Amino acid sequence: MATRTDRQSPTPHASDSHDLIRVHGARVNNLKDVSVEIPKRRLTVFTGVSGSGKSSLVFSTIAAESQRMINETYSTFVQGFMPTLARPEVDVLEGLTTAITVDQQRMGADPRSTVGTATDANAMLRILFSRLGEPHIGPPGAYSFNTASVRASGGITVERGAARTRTVKATFNRTGGMCTRCEGRGSVSDIDLTQLYDDSKSLAEGAFTIPGWKSDSQWTVQVYAQSGFVDPDKPIRAYTKKELQAFLYGEPVKVKVNGVNLTYEGLIPKIQKSFLSKDKEAMQPHIRAFVERAVTFTTCPECDGTRLSEGARSSKIGRVSIADACAMEIRNLAEWVRGLDEPSVAPLLTALQQTLDSFEEIGLGYLSLDRPAGTLSGGEAQRVKMVRHLGSSLTDITYVFDEPTIGLHPHDIQRMNNLLLRLRDKGNTVLVVEHKPETIAIADHIVDLGPGAGSEGGTVCFEGTVEGLRAGDTVTGRHFDDRATLKESVRKPTGALEIRKASAHNLRDVDVDIPLGVLTVVTGVAGSGKSSLVHGSVPAGENVVSVDQSPIKGSRRSNPATYTGLLDPIRKAFAKANGVKPALFSANSEGACPTCNGAGVIFTDLGMMAGTSTTCEDCEGKRFDSSVLEYHLGGRDISEVLAMSVAEAEEFFGAGEARTPAAHRILGHLADVGLGYLRLGQPLTTLSGGERQRLKLATHMTEKGGVYVLDEPTAGLHLADVRQLLGLLDRLVDSGKSVIVVEHHQAVMAHADWIIDLGPGAGHDGGRIVFEGTPADLVADRSTLTGEHLAAYVGA
Repeated sequence: MATRTDRQSPTPHASDSHDLIRVHGARVNNLKDVSVEIPKRRLTVFTGVSGSGKSSLVFSTIAAESQRMINETYSTFVQGFMPTLARPEVDVLEGLTTAITVDQQRMGADPRSTVGTATDANAMLRILFSRLGEPHIGPPGAYSFNTASVRASGGITVERGAARTRTVKATFNRTGGMCTRCEGRGSVSDIDLTQLYDDSKSLAEGAFTIPGWKSDSQWTVQVYAQSGFVDPDKPIRAYTKKELQAFLYGEPVKVKVNGVNLTYEGLIPKIQKSFLSKDKEAMQPHIRAFVERAVTFTTCPECDGTRLSEGARSSKIGRVSIADACAMEIRNLAEWVRGLDEPSVAPLLTALQQTLDSFEEIGLGYLSLDRPAGTLSGGEAQRVKMVRHLGSSLTDITYVFDEPTIGLHPHDIQRMNNLLLRLRDKGNTVLVVEHKPETIAIADHIVDLGPGAGSEGGTVCFEGTVEGLRAGDTVTGRHFDDRATLKESVRKPTGALEIRKASAHNLRDVDVDIPLGVLTVVTGVAGSGKSSLVHGSVPAGENVVSVDQSPIKGSRRSNPATYTGLLDPIRKAFAKANGVKPALFSANSEGACPTCNGAGVIFTDLGMMAGTSTTCEDCEGKRFDSSVLEYHLGGRDISEVLAMSVAEAEEFFGAGEARTPAAHRILGHLADVGLGYLRLGQPLTTLSGGERQRLKLATHMTEKGGVYVLDEPTAGLHLADVRQLLGLLDRLVDSGKSVIVVEHHQAVMAHADWIIDLGPGAGHDGGRIVFEGTPADLVADRSTLTGEHLAAYVGA
């Protein structure tokens, strides 16, 4: 029998030599001619302080170029319908494979988007019910809350050549599953009229209680008073039915007020356009508080929050409707699907089963398919995106993860590590941007960027193994084995915030007293009810400042100065010093360079190819008109001030001719959260996730509140930055504030004065208080998963 000897050939095949991803001369964002060689089919972890250039290298260089090159394989016709991507600023990129990115971007907060619609599980369920549901009501669209029922009939013109046209009668029917009352949203909104006006007063007596509508000289108020539709001297409660209809719901119409033509519009649509269509995060605190008071959301009474029509709810498989299936915890739904035995839909059942089992595998079995996608935390959203990749048969793919352990309890991190290793062992290249030492420890290869953040980062400080990192003299290496110690003494509470019968989501009538005047940490496994307890039960008011995980919004025209409100006092200081108006010192207003409209660059659209951007020749990228740059404050023009770092600006506005207390105070908050290296005019689009989180925290610190509620403030923070955050939390508490933190990081738990632990599990297995007390008591008790992990962390 002949034997094959080619497998034992000592000469390696030429194709086997391509086992590295080579990057040379990367200069994206703050990268300084970075060159690295990343092994394929291995797990490589990228570390470094927040803002050191990790995401710029992994996402904006490697993953972006892979995506761009894949797009170029399509015809120019198809490329015309695809987003155009520019080539990253890099000299050489070799050895790339198809890249799949799983980032931290929160899923869309559209009320129609749910866990089921985001993962295609709903699509499979709809097909299943359209085949097996009794009574049969129609195709899959009949079970979709995003599809409305449509009926139409009439004459249509049929053309059959130049001389032959005729009109025929046609009828069109489409059965959809959308609830007609709430339009598939599951809730109906209502405006509380008592928050808009005092009906015992007339308009002339100042009936409006809307912020900014008090003044008699205010144009909006005058439009209503002099419109002729209502009597301005009559109390609103005395209006006739016709007057009240015109006052609340009147259609837009032109009216003359004091000789000026203005538009009159009913109060309800006016409020919806003026307040409800705007991003709440961008509102001033008192406006946001008004909107939260005035608008109420209640469960739709017609569909009971299921979003579905009566027909869709009536069709069942056994005793289960599609609404019931979507409301089940996914692990329970998987058991139900496993129990269905119908050969005619066997392939569909197999695919649905695999998808649902993947949820359980990544620790999200406690979710339900009807959970709104916008309510998922950053960590949950990232893991939901992983679902579609776990069962994939593709190999030699590059998977790129952005801090996959965010939002995970220490108990869950091992499960995530196993998933990353499983993807690698299938023959894939896994690139992970990460701060947690538990995940860094499983890496085959490590790339450490730094040494600092922003302009002080962007270089490779270390490449090699975990042992080499530990021994190396880098910021990450020095802090790799950092362990917090329990406090010798804890602060005494000055009062308590009482929560009674909390039942949001999976909470089970929880009664708890959150101590005030101390640092309280709320912890527990993912899905145990922490955010439901804190955000859903802590009474919102002017005394509570809440910093959640929702992303900050902003275009490339937005920067730290505009987002924090810092630009307002700076503009006023320039205007006062030069005797001109403040609008001149805004690149989005009168001071903008007329050539580039204040963008600093000229964009050229090249159709299906990536557009180009060139620095504006007139303003040389400074964004301002040349005449504006002639005005100075403290010897600097406005573009030079915006080019300063926060640390430089804090010194500049702290003393001398440029002394501006309002600006100095905001800059102090930015420095307190560790953003002293950021440039004031740096576009928000270039900031990392950790930087954005801290920028939001700094912005809220300017608000006057007695209770601060923070949701995972360590997200995106390097080990070295966590220590600075703990110092900030201490300063807040020592200044008389109460700080409540939802957190998984053991260093924050160990530093707490009081811990509230929820659990014992997730979903239906959670929602209870399993421990209340000091960190020392939790370590000594060790009766919960959190207690076990905290004890191991502090070496108790």
